[in-house]
Amino acid sequence: MKLDVKACAVACGLIWGLGLFVLTWWVIAFDGSTGEATLIGRVYRGYSLTPIGSMIGMVWGFFDGLIGGAVFAWLYNLLAKDRKQ
Repeated sequence: MKLDVKACAVACGLIWGLGLFVLTWWVIAFDGSTGEATLIGRVYRGYSLTPIGSMIGMVWGFFDGLIGGAVFAWLYNLLAKDRKQ
């Protein structure tokens, strides 16, 4: 069984981007909006625990998940092909 690389990439991008967006708003709801540096903020430029930072993080997360999902599906298809033979 092969994975569709484009579909996997888009699905991973949406899940990671929206997940980071929801997680940011979850933290904002309980701890309030802060401009403190976070670990994710060190990786994703412009990300912070603010409403604008959640949007920036969602965009970064989408593209990060997109690339990661595409690489995962490509490697999966490559290894699955070798295993059938």
